[in-house]
Amino acid sequence: MSISTLLVSELEKTEDKKIGFIFCVCTGKCPGFSKMDMWDFINIIRVEYPVEYAFIHPMLCDEDGERFLAEFLKKDRKYMVAGCAPIMQKKLFKDSFANAGLDVNKDLIPIDIRNMTTQEAVAVVKKTLEETQK
Repeated sequence: MSISTLLVSELEKTEDKKIGFIFCVCTGKCPGFSKMDMWDFINIIRVEYPVEYAFIHPMLCDEDGERFLAEFLKKDRKYMVAGCAPIMQKKLFKDSFANAGLDVNKDLIPIDIRNMTTQEAVAVVKKTLEETQK
């Protein structure tokens, strides 16, 4: 094994993995998101906050969302999902997380940002990230 391979391997072990951020918009027509600019919100999170990535999915709880999670979720990473009620997210994503070797109670950071303006939703994400990093 080369020195560079060993160094990369060691860096990967010690590197703090950032949280993956998914914004589930419930088809994009949910009245709960009508007060916010979804594109401004996701771009603020993507650019200004310490997340590995941020993207929008139209409906994680539908069949294609389940297939997406089956392909996408990786062990040893935390995922913040902004969308509906946290208790609902845990029920909906429990099997997908378990199948990926994740614990929905530890590896999912569910936040409800319905009925918020863009800035209110950003503030919730900021506060949650700060609490998670403690």
